[in-house]
Amino acid sequence: MELGLSVGYWSAGPPEGAAELVARADDLGLDSVWTAEAYGSDALTPLAWWGSRTERVRLGTAIMQMSARTPTAAAMAAMTMDHLSGGRFVLGLGASGPQVVEGWYGQPYPKPLARTREYVEVVRQVLAREAPVRHEGAFYPLPLAGGSGLGKPLRSTVHPLRVDLPIFLAAEGPKNVALAAEIADGWFPLWFGPSADAFYRTALADGFDRDGARHTLDDFEVVCPVPVVIDDDVERAADALRPEIALYAGGMGAKGANFHADVFSRMGWEAEVSTIQDAYLAGDRKAAIAAVPLAMVEDVALVGSEAKIADELARWEETVLTTMILRPDEATIRTIARLLGRR
Repeated sequence: MELGLSVGYWSAGPPEGAAELVARADDLGLDSVWTAEAYGSDALTPLAWWGSRTERVRLGTAIMQMSARTPTAAAMAAMTMDHLSGGRFVLGLGASGPQVVEGWYGQPYPKPLARTREYVEVVRQVLAREAPVRHEGAFYPLPLAGGSGLGKPLRSTVHPLRVDLPIFLAAEGPKNVALAAEIADGWFPLWFGPSADAFYRTALADGFDRDGARHTLDDFEVVCPVPVVIDDDVERAADALRPEIALYAGGMGAKGANFHADVFSRMGWEAEVSTIQDAYLAGDRKAAIAAVPLAMVEDVALVGSEAKIADELARWEETVLTTMILRPDEATIRTIARLLGRR
């Protein structure tokens, strides 16, 4: 299992120390560096700016939101980044959720699976550069029918450095995970844990078994952010993550329309999720945080003493996970690398 660095998306401004840690990523022996975007900082600019100070690590977006760019614009950015990085770019894409897609980008959210399939088809067609791009799908017709009537198929002026530039997809539900296994080169889970491994292996197998699938489990990447808090007091360690888990399980989306809550419910925390959501949506954030039990945190994170985490890492290494993405904390990165037998 490889280790990556997540610098995420920004809150009020750039995360303190992230630029310096990205610059040290090669020295730390990390496999990859990942940025993200929601409705503030974008994923590409920090990756290009900070990534220019690295030489070996892969540079990936986890994720670029599809509603923020047309598929041809995403392909343009991917080809540009791949050339500038010497073939180290990974295009991570995701559909996001209806609150952001419709509330921030003003784009329709329905049918995200069909939309994702078309999006990736267009990106791959641009990367192949075999002919001017044409696409007759329901979501991304190229050239656009109607309009001025002057649109025509175009082929990228840039020759891609790699026509097989890797595309990863973020997915949480089983159908989305199967789609990632079918059409992508890697999958980004969120709030993954060893207890859910069998469930996701089944979903991935569904995608790998489809006609035209690009990979098998043996050469497919699963790259996941895993929160780590090292502290001899396990409850105090869990307290550092409870607010974030409460936000995702209880405060994102509406009740009955929160994909992150569904992930925890499938892991057996349905009753707890309901309590967390009721409190969070009622405005009682403190109660929502208090309703996150230690075992729920331990299902998706590594918390506690170094010895406890060392024991638990063995279970994580047995899962489908190929890269564990850690937050920008050099001490924690070095500890996890040592516990995994790295440098």
